[in-house]
Amino acid sequence: MSQIVHNGKPVTTYGHLPEKGERAPHFELLKSDLSVATLQDFKGKRVIMNIFPSIDTNVCATSVRNFNERVAELDNVVVLNISRDLPFAQERFKNENDVGNVTNLSDFKERNFGKDYGLEMIDGEWEGLLSRVVIVLDENGKILHTEQVKEIDQEPDYLEALKPLL
Repeated sequence: MSQIVHNGKPVTTYGHLPEKGERAPHFELLKSDLSVATLQDFKGKRVIMNIFPSIDTNVCATSVRNFNERVAELDNVVVLNISRDLPFAQERFKNENDVGNVTNLSDFKERNFGKDYGLEMIDGEWEGLLSRVVIVLDENGKILHTEQVKEIDQEPDYLEALKPLL
């Protein structure tokens, strides 16, 4: 288990993130049309997993906009915004904010992603939501970079996340 901080209080996450050099665990997440997306769907592309508690919070929304802008000039890179928000809320945000370089995916139904990736918050005010994490994968699903943001109210280190893709 890992420790992060939310509003100055310690929060425990379900486990530990997968490590650099490992293959990313399989996932099944919902797209905005309620169809299922899997890790296999993105094979052959470099992937930034931008994981966060809720797209309707300021820091989470900022990370979506930031990654949307930063990947516009990168080749063969897809950004997956992953949260437990309903797919409808994710789609509304995408439409209202003109963030066409990202794909929103939801873990609200099966709720396995947070456990399989060791990043679900298991106590604190946001218990049951996903912690703020960035995981970068190569074209074959091998992990190039991970960051679990220690203070949930802070943004991830965008430059460090993008370094393996430059």
